[in-house]
Amino acid sequence: MTRKVADCRNTPSVSGCTLTIIGEEEEVVRAAAEHAVSVHEHTDGPELRRMIREGLEDEKVPA
Repeated sequence: MTRKVADCRNTPSVSGCTLTIIGEEEEVVRAAAEHAVSVHEHTDGPELRRMIREGLEDEKVPA
């Protein structure tokens, strides 16, 4: 199974956050939503989680 990546550097923010979260898709969505709420002051909900899920990338594993 390919792990997913959520990288704050791909989303503009005033804080310049550099956090990267890697894991199975549901783990990453949950952790990224918690991070978005606690650090970036977003409101958790279906729309936030949809945006996170759409921004996920596959982990690039070195050959």
